[in-house]
Amino acid sequence: MIKLIAITALLFQMKACSTQQPGKEVQNPIPTMENKEVLSEEKINPSGLDTIILAAGCFWCVEAVFQDLKGVYQVKSGYTGGKTKNPDYHEVCGGMTGHAEALEVLFDPKIISLEQLLEVFWSTHDPTTLNRQGADKGTQYRSAIFYQNEEQKAVAMKSKAEVATKFWDDPIVTEITKADIFYPAEDYHQNYYKQNSDAGYCQIVITPKLVKLREKYQGLLKK
Repeated sequence: MIKLIAITALLFQMKACSTQQPGKEVQNPIPTMENKEVLSEEKINPSGLDTIILAAGCFWCVEAVFQDLKGVYQVKSGYTGGKTKNPDYHEVCGGMTGHAEALEVLFDPKIISLEQLLEVFWSTHDPTTLNRQGADKGTQYRSAIFYQNEEQKAVAMKSKAEVATKFWDDPIVTEITKADIFYPAEDYHQNYYKQNSDAGYCQIVITPKLVKLREKYQGLLKK
């Protein structure tokens, strides 16, 4: 019981996406726009790939989950769905830009389908809490699917109605909307868990999430 209370207290004390890198004192956490270049799909694979943008709370968690899935070629943490051009992390976390912390997922639909990606999406975050995931509160942490075309929209709507409800009894509040400009986040947010897996937040929040992912979706994981 003492351990449970301690962990709970630590969770509420820590901000999910801290501007400070573990073990380092951030002197200038706002990088230049040169670090926000969108990766060209042609640099990874010339054809046959698809993109979906997902928001499910802190992008450190979402990135760590989707990096492990087979058929996923690239994941990039960033900001989308807001009104401010070229937002930085501090602006988004202030909740004034309208952006959500999100993940751009580049995947091969011949290996993993959008339906499968969305099943993982529903089961690895809580889509029933409006503008909140755990201790993180605000529209920047909303649950959302940003579709690229009408086909993706139809798949997302069907998945929300038929798949999400298998995992959750409460109403699903996930936003499903047309994809807008996606702004890649600062470099220190990219590949965060793999570079900082020993950090307290990663150990307490992300690692247990990955353990459950690996138990439930072994067939969808990279070898």
